[in-house]
Amino acid sequence: MCREKLAALRYDGPFTPPSFEGTLIVPSYVGGSNWGSAAYDPRRHLLVLNLNRGASSARLLPRDEWERELRGPRRRDGEYGAQLGTPYGVYREHVLMGPLGVPCTPPPWGLLVAVDMETGEKKWQVPLGTIRDAAPLPLPIRLGVPNMGGPLVTASGLVFIAAALDNYLRAFDIETGEELWKGRLPAGGQATPMTYRLRPDGKQYVVIAAGGHGAFLNDLGDHVVAFALKERRR
Repeated sequence: MCREKLAALRYDGPFTPPSFEGTLIVPSYVGGSNWGSAAYDPRRHLLVLNLNRGASSARLLPRDEWERELRGPRRRDGEYGAQLGTPYGVYREHVLMGPLGVPCTPPPWGLLVAVDMETGEKKWQVPLGTIRDAAPLPLPIRLGVPNMGGPLVTASGLVFIAAALDNYLRAFDIETGEELWKGRLPAGGQATPMTYRLRPDGKQYVVIAAGGHGAFLNDLGDHVVAFALKERRR
């Protein structure tokens, strides 16, 4: 069914415009990389960024049809764009999904990647997130899932990121991409963390806004969560 769905969409290469039959967008309009940006380690010369690996579609709607859809029950698998000043609206599907609610592209659907800025080569890439909070059963299968947010790099070589569909803030080793720790959040962490100390010799904290995201259909909230970092003894 995914093959049939893909075959029905228009695709003439990059920059194919939206169309009445629907246009295939690869990567999807949520990325590749999205607004969460990237983090740079100036000592190791590494750029760390989170990516989405999926496809989406964009379909033109005549203005009267677009307005009828807005007045009725709205679809929740995408978003409506007004395109004011034109005779058409547009509907953009977040992720091209199959009939079982699984993306039509193969996993991993989300990655955390480190790029060596001196050579331009990928140092490592790892799947980001699990389907624990997206599946009917809480299965912690690390497939790499759609994500929206950004990473934070500390001087000690830790990468903190939430962003994924499951409700966790994670810490990765910037040298290897190994997941070292994760902390449970009360809602989705679709945000970029920050870090601070109250005084130069004080304890370091990592803070994230856990509010969820309507497009992800995940847990919503109004939480700000802080974690204290402990010094690792060697």
